[in-house]
Amino acid sequence: MIKNALIGQKAERDAFLKGNYVPREGVLSARAALANSLIKVIMGPRRAGKSIFAIQMLKGVDFAYVNFDDERLADTDDFDELLKSIIEVYGETGYLLFDEIQNVKGWELFVNRLHRRGKNLVVTGSNSKLLSKELATHLTGRYIPFQVLPFSFSEFLLARNFDLDDTLDLKERQGLLLRNLSDYLSTGGYPEIVTGNLDGKHYLATLFDSILFKDIVKRYNVRYAKKLYDLGRYLITSHSSLFSYNKLKNLLEIRSVHTVENYLEYLKEAYLIFNLDRFSNKAKESLRSPRKAYAYDLGIINSVKFKISPDIGRLLENLVAIELLRREKEFYYYKTRDGKEVDFAIKEGLAIAQLIQVCYEINDKTTRNREINSLIKVAKETGCNNLMILTWDFEGNETIKGKDIVFLPIWKWLLPAP
Repeated sequence: MIKNALIGQKAERDAFLKGNYVPREGVLSARAALANSLIKVIMGPRRAGKSIFAIQMLKGVDFAYVNFDDERLADTDDFDELLKSIIEVYGETGYLLFDEIQNVKGWELFVNRLHRRGKNLVVTGSNSKLLSKELATHLTGRYIPFQVLPFSFSEFLLARNFDLDDTLDLKERQGLLLRNLSDYLSTGGYPEIVTGNLDGKHYLATLFDSILFKDIVKRYNVRYAKKLYDLGRYLITSHSSLFSYNKLKNLLEIRSVHTVENYLEYLKEAYLIFNLDRFSNKAKESLRSPRKAYAYDLGIINSVKFKISPDIGRLLENLVAIELLRREKEFYYYKTRDGKEVDFAIKEGLAIAQLIQVCYEINDKTTRNREINSLIKVAKETGCNNLMILTWDFEGNETIKGKDIVFLPIWKWLLPAP
């Protein structure tokens, strides 16, 4: 059984190697990391492109490929037999690529054993807590993590053959780029949707269900699957908004706050949502404050949300949150005691290094005054003078109440520096 599965997967690996894929951000640094003996761990949502990232990383070197998302291997517990079959099918290879490793119980002990024997290992996984917990327990100091999310906007443009060249100074090119940004807000960045001719809404709704019921309900034996499903849909529908455990408990009629906390952790572990805490120098205040929830992909939002009118401003805020996560920033939302709020406070060291507001339409006087006044109030509280408002397409620099504010189109902020 194992050998037959590996023979079929070898054909899949060979087909992958012949494919023409969008170069993923971070691949070059990942390839450079092959030179050391540490285990390379690639983490991210299901179907976000972890396998292709690994293939791009390993292209040009000899490696064996084992995909544990294959039902024939999911219950593997005889690792010696597995290793025997790998060698029988592939021979002695320079590297071993284990895909969706979290599906195998005890995988960390097997990987650790192979590493001690001098094997070069690349593993991928779609459960952040499971991987992080086992890595911290059994592989401390012996691995390098890489995060792979759905396509960034830059990768989205690359997939659509949109050239980022000097012609972006032309208004018509900017118009086309904004059209692409509108599409990105709608479809998101899952590679198979961007590069294939798929019904994105159906694909992502099915993916959402699969993650919930396969990766969460089945793995954790969740008794009230419908409540978990309702919580996931509610948080994604209410993305970029504040929530509290008590509010969720009462609104969705879940039995206890403890259950809400557990369900929320499951959703985070499965890369469906991530949380943003309120910034405070007092740990207790931060822990007691409401949090914000963001989805890992904009297409997921549009596929599973309750039928409400679109809110481009909130989608843009979610997009910025994803990008800050992608850039590995430490960030929070900031709220003053009198209710003035800034979307993102980026922390470097012990200080707030930048404050960012996200606003789709800055020309409306009421909206403009609200965003600017909040930004200036928080700037004075934090002592931060790096102030930015990301807009749809307005650009400029203004000094208001003694504070310099940069207005920047969000597409310029999203693109890599020239």
